[in-house]
Amino acid sequence: MVNAVEQNMYYGEFGGQYVPDMIRPALDAVAAAYLQYKDDPEFRNELAGLLKDYDGRETPLYYAESFTKYLGGAKVYLKREDLNHLGAHKMNNVLGQILLAQRMGKKRIIAETGAGQHGVATAAAAARFGMECEIFMGALDCERQKLNVFRMTLLGAKVHAVQEGTKTLKDAVTAAFMDYAQHLDDTFYIVGSAVGPYPYPQMVRDFQSVISKESRRQILEKEGRLPNAVIACIGGGSNAIGSFAAYIDDLSVRLIGAEGAGKGADTPQNAATMTNGKVGITDGMKT
Repeated sequence: MVNAVEQNMYYGEFGGQYVPDMIRPALDAVAAAYLQYKDDPEFRNELAGLLKDYDGRETPLYYAESFTKYLGGAKVYLKREDLNHLGAHKMNNVLGQILLAQRMGKKRIIAETGAGQHGVATAAAAARFGMECEIFMGALDCERQKLNVFRMTLLGAKVHAVQEGTKTLKDAVTAAFMDYAQHLDDTFYIVGSAVGPYPYPQMVRDFQSVISKESRRQILEKEGRLPNAVIACIGGGSNAIGSFAAYIDDLSVRLIGAEGAGKGADTPQNAATMTNGKVGITDGMKT
């Protein structure tokens, strides 16, 4: 099992485990458990049941007729992930990871969140399974997303407003990993984006791939062929990686990521990391 973990740590040149040595055994244990359970019929059936009855899947693929006419070009379909429980795609991944935490005997759940959707989903799932939950959120994000902070606390989670650094998602991830390092025995860290040390990017991809598995089947039913392109927003990456996963081998399908240019990709006020960023080490990974 350790050999399998070591072989899969990287995705090309990216990935890895750039973390303190004390955390590495815990991450390897998560990876080993994931490899053990991800194809286990009982695990898959329980997850499928929760996605259907708790999360409300599958979500519709909706033909946006008016939008299509307005654009005057491509026929546009919308994959309605906003219709999931609590209004976002985040629960797809949270349910998979919390089932894994349960099988590992963990009693305490932590998570990072930016806009708050992952934090809300984690708080709800922890309440569903009767587990202690603490959320780390940048202080600026707490101020911007007060409603989601209220929703998390309403669901029983303790929210930590991170005051260090930029007081945003990056610093929330750092704070969450610092907490994780101090509570390895009883704590499971549910990462919500396609970030972090191995095995988290792979787990997020696999649990979020339900989006594209559904949309691929749905578009074939509606149009009798695959789409020309799949477009997804790129922030932390969980929505995009889930939307693209089932189309990776379909060379005829363009996969287009739209990232935030803010006040312009040529200004400092942007989030266009794929356009302007450089390869480096952050949040426990090479990216």
